[in-house]
Amino acid sequence: MTELTAKKCQPCTGDTPPLKAEQVFRLHENVPAWTVSSGRKLVRKFEFDEFTDAVAFVNQVAELAEEEGHHPNITIDYNQVTFTVWTHAIDDLTENDFILAAKIDELYGGGAG
Repeated sequence: MTELTAKKCQPCTGDTPPLKAEQVFRLHENVPAWTVSSGRKLVRKFEFDEFTDAVAFVNQVAELAEEEGHHPNITIDYNQVTFTVWTHAIDDLTENDFILAAKIDELYGGGAG
């Protein structure tokens, strides 16, 4: 368990301030397999042996997202799953995004892959 995976996502509103660049950089160190896209989204692709493995992982992440109240965009392409995470209410990054990314990595197996 990391510092981020020990936290829970907090509700956000349109008034929630986005992270500053130095905060994004610091938090990104905890989820280095994720790409910071346009400075406002986290993106990671996961690859599996079979389509059914990919779907099973998506279902695990869906349960996690419901528990956290923070939902990624998900794309399945046969045995590959891409998650895009950002705080929709502000169209930018908050700590919640890094919390969810770290928890997705943990589900996948400690971020390996």
